[in-house]
Amino acid sequence: MGKDKEKERNAPKDIKFDCLVMDVDCHPDNEILTTADIDGNVKIFKYSTTGENEELNTLTHHKKSCRRSRFLPNGEKFVTCSKDKSMCVIDTSTYEVVHTYSKSHKSPIYSLCIIDDNIIASGDDDGTLKLWDLRKQKSVMEMKECEEFISDMVIDESKKILLATSGEGTLTTFDVKKHKMRLQSELFESEFLSITALEDKDKVVVGDGDGVLNIFNKGEWSNISDRFPGHPMSIDCLVTIHRNLIVTGCMDGKIRAVNILPNNIVEIVGKHNQFPIESLSLTHCQDLLVSCSHDQKIKFWNISHLYDLNTERPEEVKAHRKTKKQKFFDDL
Repeated sequence: MGKDKEKERNAPKDIKFDCLVMDVDCHPDNEILTTADIDGNVKIFKYSTTGENEELNTLTHHKKSCRRSRFLPNGEKFVTCSKDKSMCVIDTSTYEVVHTYSKSHKSPIYSLCIIDDNIIASGDDDGTLKLWDLRKQKSVMEMKECEEFISDMVIDESKKILLATSGEGTLTTFDVKKHKMRLQSELFESEFLSITALEDKDKVVVGDGDGVLNIFNKGEWSNISDRFPGHPMSIDCLVTIHRNLIVTGCMDGKIRAVNILPNNIVEIVGKHNQFPIESLSLTHCQDLLVSCSHDQKIKFWNISHLYDLNTERPEEVKAHRKTKKQKFFDDL
């Protein structure tokens, strides 16, 4: 008789690398993820809870470290950006580079935000933010409102308002339809490093270099409405799980589930043995969280139990997101 089918695990096995992984992003519909590493490589993997993870391809089109690799919402392409100032669009099915923006910024690109299947935003080390139209294959907006690097960005559900955090300690809002800046916060003492929008509370949460979660109300960007200290080191990445529940990636190597308003740390989801967390991503089923760290590993964490705290399961969350159109940035 042949071997029995391998028993399903609650999460895939770790994926090990030979260098530092800078970013990880999961495909919106399939068990596929893409990674960006410090050697400039872009790798694509198929992950599994029943078998071994499979490396599908390795791309070496960047000359310096690849800082971001993100799928478009339809999953047909993904975009990579690099310290070499280039940005590339990759076909997911063929792994071919379909377009290259060789000198997309004057400074190395630091962050990337996918707005929709055609429009993306990029931010660089010197505080310049650009909007790109992939159909026209060119930049349609360029603004420099910050003096330090654009650390992270998030787009609203209407795809109209983009919020960007900067290492100088500001939160800046941009109108992606009218191609102009809306508002900018006052200058905070600590650098702003990460951002995520809550689903139901008309708020965004910003992680800073001192380990504080700074909470902003819709339209009140000049100052915070609340702050939640509690992390021992900088909060380098954030992802919203559901409603007021987020997950934080901290420089101390721990991944925490945090409830916002009331503010409390729910649990330690996982850790990378004191190595800083670089990036977090939810899988398409939303039951798994993927993390990468300075320990040169991709790790998977089963977070399905966290939805019990909010009564709705992941499939209900998807329905909730599709039906509730007017949320955080409405009437801004």
